[in-house]
Amino acid sequence: MRNFRAQVASFDRPARLLMVNQFAINLGFYMLMPYLADHLAHGLGLAAWTVGLVLGVRNLSQQGMFLIGGTLADRYGCKPMILAGCVLRTVAFALLGVVDSLPALIAASAATGLAGALFNPAVRAYLAADAGEERRVAAFATFNVFYQAGILVGPLVGLALLAWDFRAVCGSAAVVFGALAVLQWRALPARPPRDRTAEPAWRAVARDWRTVAANRPFLLFAAAMTGSYVLAFQIYLALPLRARELFGDRTGAVTGAIFAVSAVAALSGQLKLTAWAQRTMPGARAIACGLALMGAAFLPLLVRPAADGSTGLVLGVLSLTACAALLAWGGALLYPFEMDTVVRLAGDRLVATYYGAYNTASGIAISVGNLAVGALFDTGSAWLPWASLAATGLTCAALVAWLHRTGRLEPGKREGAVLAG
Repeated sequence: MRNFRAQVASFDRPARLLMVNQFAINLGFYMLMPYLADHLAHGLGLAAWTVGLVLGVRNLSQQGMFLIGGTLADRYGCKPMILAGCVLRTVAFALLGVVDSLPALIAASAATGLAGALFNPAVRAYLAADAGEERRVAAFATFNVFYQAGILVGPLVGLALLAWDFRAVCGSAAVVFGALAVLQWRALPARPPRDRTAEPAWRAVARDWRTVAANRPFLLFAAAMTGSYVLAFQIYLALPLRARELFGDRTGAVTGAIFAVSAVAALSGQLKLTAWAQRTMPGARAIACGLALMGAAFLPLLVRPAADGSTGLVLGVLSLTACAALLAWGGALLYPFEMDTVVRLAGDRLVATYYGAYNTASGIAISVGNLAVGALFDTGSAWLPWASLAATGLTCAALVAWLHRTGRLEPGKREGAVLAG
């Protein structure tokens, strides 16, 4: 803990503020969102398809608007987008606690997603610029500790507030984001955008998007990294499905324990893994190792203990726990180097736009990947889903290793590597 405090203190005030900001963002978000579906279905009595619609609109509005949010941050500055996102989510979360008609719920859900699309690329671009090239990896490693801490604490706070009322959860989450907006309005330095030009906005945006679309190394890297997001999302999909196979209606407690294991593993391992990787290997190799570890996380689930008896249940829990921990460690290993690589491939220009495009690609991959994983489960095969997920991680690791080996992840070598390829 002392080393962690020293690490945080070593960064400038804006970076520290953004780290605390991310903890509070995840605190407020995970305080409410894990319990929203139950509120919609049982508190408001909505049909299952309408619950799916409301939740789907939130995801679509966030993933689909990341590129827009990043573009706006590059054109108008990161601070205005961070403030706008926090204010919008304050309003959206407050609305979720008081409205009960479907149109109003859809509007509030869409606003919640749009808010994330506004501040997520802006926060990462601001942090990358503030930390500088030398400390970018360390900054994102520390940032991820705050990120995971919010995921761990948020559901616990929400669960405690649920004992009072769901509106208390919504109100508290709205207060968190309102306080964030005020804090950052007062304390976060405004930095004018570096890449804004005097040409008309539509022409500048089109040029910026063409620049991103023409950056082949970035596109290849983004494609290779989509597997990491598909794999990480399985803590919400595949692991709960396996827990239901083992425990039936008692799945909730097991799923909660899996989330806790994942968050604690990431929190405990992030700084150590990053420091070890910085000492021993290039960043691209750390990303490849992280992807391989995420793929290997699903191998324990290939072992299918007997469903009956305490031994089978214990082995099932152990395999789920091992998968969650390995997924978290793999993600912790690659994340700081992944964020740094995006900045380097962007040439340290239009960073928020690149982050927005990158997040949009990962969101599309999660949607397509979840459909594929669901289809694999529907086959009834006991091993095919887990073997396919493991193969996804190993394939993506091989792709990143190839990009590194051919020089495509080194901006200075990019032109020669492409010609040689």
